[in-house]
Formats: sequence, C-alpha cells, structure tokens
Amino acid sequence: MSEAVRFDGVTKRFGATTAVEDLNLTIEAGEFFSLLGPSGCGKTTTLRMVAGFEQPSDGELFLEGEPVATVPPYKRNVNTVFQSYALFEHLDVTGNVAFGLKRRKVPPAEIETRVAEALELVQLRGRETARPNELSGGQRQRVALARALVNRPSVLLLDEPLGALDLKLRKQMQVELKAIQREVGITFLYVTHDQEEALAMSDRIAVMDAGVVVQCGTPEEVYERPSKPFVAGFIGISNLMEATVENGGVRLRTGALCAAPVPQDCAPGATVQLSVRPEKIWLDEHEEGMVTLSGTVAERVYVGTTTQVIVDLGPDTRVVALEQNTHVSNPADRWEIGHPVTVGWRPEHSLVLR
Repeated sequence: MSEAVRFDGVTKRFGATTAVEDLNLTIEAGEFFSLLGPSGCGKTTTLRMVAGFEQPSDGELFLEGEPVATVPPYKRNVNTVFQSYALFEHLDVTGNVAFGLKRRKVPPAEIETRVAEALELVQLRGRETARPNELSGGQRQRVALARALVNRPSVLLLDEPLGALDLKLRKQMQVELKAIQREVGITFLYVTHDQEEALAMSDRIAVMDAGVVVQCGTPEEVYERPSKPFVAGFIGISNLMEATVENGGVRLRTGALCAAPVPQDCAPGATVQLSVRPEKIWLDEHEEGMVTLSGTVAERVYVGTTTQVIVDLGPDTRVVALEQNTHVSNPADRWEIGHPVTVGWRPEHSLVLR
C-alpha cells in the first residue's frame, strides 16, 4: 500500500506548551485511521497540521509522499468535516455540496454529475432544494460529508463529526460512515474521544496521551493487548490491580499469586499493574487452573444487555465483572449487595503492564 500521510518526528509547540511531541506515524492510502484520546491530548492539533491550519515546530509532514511544509491549506488535496457542520445557511443542499467545485471552476455539467453522485452516496437524493434549517442533525452531517467527498480529496479529515448527534443516530452514522469509506476508498483520518466509536469504525487506531502516541494498532490489538495501563484504562473498562513480580507470575495486593505472563524487562520485585477485562471474569464459577479470589458484592449496575457487578476484594482492590442478562428473568435479584462471591479468570486473560 502507498502512504497517504506520514509524520516524521513532528512536534508542535504553542509557546511553552508542547501539544504534539516527536510524532512518527504513517497512515496508508485507503485506511480508516482514528486518533483517539482524551481532551487536550493533541489529536485535533495533529489533524490541523495535516489540513495546513497549523505548521509543525519540528519534524516534517508528508502527504502522498510529498513534503507539504510550504503548501498552503487551499492547495492540499484534503478536506475537513467538522462537528459543527459549518454549512452555508443561505444555500440549499445542492449549493452547499457544489460550493467547492464552483470555486475551482469545474464545468457545470461535471458539477451536476458529481453533486448527484455525492448526494446518492450519503442518501440525500430528493433533498436537493432543502435549506440547512429544514434538515435534521443527521441530514446536516450528511450534507457536510457530501460537500467534502465531492472534491475527491486524497485524505478526508473528520474532527469529531458525530459529537453533536444523539446516541442512536451516532451509532447509525458510524455504520454509514464506514460503509461510505469502503465504497469511495478515500483515506479517512478521524479524530474522536469516543472509544467505542473508534473500535467500531477504524482499521487502525493511534491512542494519544499528552501529545504522544502511546500505542498504535488494530482495534483488537489496542483492546485485547494494550501496551500501557493508560491504554487499558482508557479503552473500554479494565480492571487494573497493583501487583509485584515474582517467579512464576505476579502477586496481588490481596496476597493471591497469579500465573500471568510477565514481560522480560520486569525483574522480580518490580511493581506492575495486572489488567483483566470485565467480560473475562467469572462469578461463582471456576475451572481448574483459574485465578480465584474471594470478595463481596459492593455494587451492581444494570445496563440493559449486561449487569456490571462490582466486587470488593480487599483494601483498595475492586474489580468489575460483566454478566450477560440473556437468560436471567430478573437480573437485579441475582447479585445482592453485601453477599460473598468468588471471582475467577483464566491466567491467559491476565496482562501485566508497567
């Protein structure tokens, strides 16, 4: 695959503040690539550097293999979709979508064809003459997407474009966006703080914290095999338990020995974090060889398809287990607060992080 975007040692400073630090990253052509992290981690600044709205303080940025330090934003073959839509209220749907093509003096017949194709792609045929104030939030976002796609950019930049939508519509648009990206084959560089959104849509994810990419990989890699406690805690729910490295595994603060695989750079006596995902934990059931601990039900949270059961294991040690409600007639009665319970998990579902 050819590269669409490459960051070569890119750093961005604003005065004494470093927003992005020594970023080395390659995004392949045709990828749906997400920058994921909390507010202030540098993901939007990274996007703005690709768009040309900000310039790197150090390092070099490449688009389609070419350095773009001296290329102004309007000459870069990229387009941006914002959370705020940024539509022209005085123009109808067709006028909004055709705006960029008219600025570039594309022949009218070609404009008509390309606008029709873009509106078909985002399922807005029949709404050509509607004004933005006559559209729903989801439809307005589709207009913004069509306006960007109609220019046929090599990279489409999306800055939290679904953030203003309600939950149901946001999930629907996630599916549609991924389907559109597959159909058009354009590289999508997507910024979000929503972990579930990034997992559902991306080919690869770069998890950022304090201006640094902590881990980059497929959704499965960053979820199942996080490289740092920050990644484990930020993506989904993870039980992080302090432990000490011993021969044969790690010993939890509760005193239990867990036969988890220990990284080679962790010497005996080192303090580490043991990560176990809630869906890997069994309650009041176990198999031979499992790690088992005794505790007390501290809280339960009903969330529809599952119930989160929070178990107190001892001083400053709690874990969350997810119980499916599929075959339970009344999930609220199953785990009573204050009752003793045994938690267990297979050793291979433990991950030692430092």
